[in-house]
Amino acid sequence: MYSLKYKVTTSTCDSDGKLKLYSALQMMQDCSEMWIDSEPGVKLYFAEQNMTQLLATRQMEVIRVPKYKEELTVATSVYGMKSMFGFRNTFIFDAEGKPCYKTWSMGAFVDKTTGKLKRVDDVTIQSMTLEPQLDMNYKDRRIILPKTEGEVLEPIKVLRADIDYNKHLNNANYVRMAMELLPRNFVVNGLRVEYRVAAKLGDMLVPTIYRIGDLIIISLSIDNNVSAIIEFCS
Repeated sequence: MYSLKYKVTTSTCDSDGKLKLYSALQMMQDCSEMWIDSEPGVKLYFAEQNMTQLLATRQMEVIRVPKYKEELTVATSVYGMKSMFGFRNTFIFDAEGKPCYKTWSMGAFVDKTTGKLKRVDDVTIQSMTLEPQLDMNYKDRRIILPKTEGEVLEPIKVLRADIDYNKHLNNANYVRMAMELLPRNFVVNGLRVEYRVAAKLGDMLVPTIYRIGDLIIISLSIDNNVSAIIEFCS
């Protein structure tokens, strides 16, 4: 288990003084990335092999949205490890230790130079500290787009501020972009994201939106290839 302390500050709040979903995702992403410092053997192996981990899928349950100045703890732990994929929980807890957000995610191990999947050896896998899988409502990692025709919206350009150190569109920014397309009165109580093809600087993401009951699904595509699918549940 690796954890970071946070406070809900003005820059992380929305107009109602509540933590932005985008900001919560950034907190969880930072904690997950820094987790590797708690596993020096894995960190050394990834450095020697010129490898990194890219987020492939994430599911989130929103239990309660924290307010301005609340003290938070973000905690992440790995509960599964395969040769090319890792599985983790990342939760955000309030000052009383109660969960505000529950997530699980799957990361893919890739070669930094080629961008292709790369295997982690058995010795490194065996050295990992695995922890129990935490309680939440686990859904499938794959998001199936409806067969019905969705509404195609205006393209969104990937800007310099959207790019992270992997030279890709940062995973939280996909969600931020998609949330701008939601109705103003839509309250997000659940989220699933499937990342397929990493968007890069200057790419034009074409959104297609589907409405199914209490779900809104938004696909973001580059040249007719799906880059990411975001499913919001109210």
